[in-house]
Amino acid sequence: MSALAKRFAPGGERSWLLGFAVCALLLLVVAPALLSDFRLGLLAKYLCFAMIALGIAVAWGNGGMLVLGQGLFFGLGGYAMAMYLKLDEAGATGGLPDFMTWSGVEELPLIWEPFKHAWFAVLAVVVVPVVVAGLLGLLVFRSRVRGPYFAILTQALAAAFVILLVGQQASTGGTNGLTNIQTFFGLTLADPADQRTLYLLVAIVLGALYLLARQLLASRYGRLLVAVRDSEDRARFLGYSPTRVKVLAFCTSAAMAGIAGALFVPVVGIISPALLGIVPSIEMVLWAAVGGRMSLAGAIAGALLVNLGKTELSERFPSQWTYALGALFVLVVMVAPNGIAGLVGQARTALAARLPRRGPVPALAVGEPTLKEERA
Repeated sequence: MSALAKRFAPGGERSWLLGFAVCALLLLVVAPALLSDFRLGLLAKYLCFAMIALGIAVAWGNGGMLVLGQGLFFGLGGYAMAMYLKLDEAGATGGLPDFMTWSGVEELPLIWEPFKHAWFAVLAVVVVPVVVAGLLGLLVFRSRVRGPYFAILTQALAAAFVILLVGQQASTGGTNGLTNIQTFFGLTLADPADQRTLYLLVAIVLGALYLLARQLLASRYGRLLVAVRDSEDRARFLGYSPTRVKVLAFCTSAAMAGIAGALFVPVVGIISPALLGIVPSIEMVLWAAVGGRMSLAGAIAGALLVNLGKTELSERFPSQWTYALGALFVLVVMVAPNGIAGLVGQARTALAARLPRRGPVPALAVGEPTLKEERA
């Protein structure tokens, strides 16, 4: 293999840098230049979903924790940001948020008071999901609850969160949620120029989260997380604490979901219980499964492709697209359990086997499944 080919070999560092640069160019330059305002807004929403899938790839793909309740953390981040934005808009007229006026509320609820401050809302977007995930993780992982029991527990919490939101009409907007959000830190969300600025912000945040997750998994902690996933008892026997390792991964995924929720609110202009329940949480896992739960890039690609397909199918076949979505999940489980990233990895392996090899075998990129994992 030539020197140039070695530098850009599949899985190599320079190959990864080239791929990252191409994706950044497509998202930051090509997409804003070619897409209409409506399509660019849809892409911004998909990028928010990709942040959730990224967190799921960390917790599920690399940590072995099937998180079926990411809607909870997505909602916590979204409501924290929406509460500030609604108060910011109401402050201009000196009144309460519109839904409180309609509900007959005369005084701002105590839980809303801290969200008058932007710094508190931005902090809450990350801290609240992390604290909830940390407390839940400590209780669950110390008791060595894992597998389907952990998945059901997270899903039950998402369902309970939705019930709480719906039941507190005067404080949360009930079933409708917090709607009609029009500004975001000085940006007018109805202005096409400000919408493009918001899109660029979302794309940059996604890139930053991807780099953070990649660095985390490439560190000693990342290798320990995979070791705990493969054999928790062996890691404990060697003197490590699987509880701490898993809690950190769970909190990381929760923080990413919270940030996604906070950016989703200005992109779409609404946050409601319908976006956070059991079905949306399962869809979030589906994004990572289709793209490849063990690959960070695969999870992002899965979120983009599934939501793009969902939009196209729902526009063409409004009453049948849910069947196509279910069939896609069945197909992935039966044919490609490691998702699109797994298929790409198999193609790379087959291609590498056909090429003459003179140097050492290139290392796998961070987050890509190993050969053992692909065969599992």
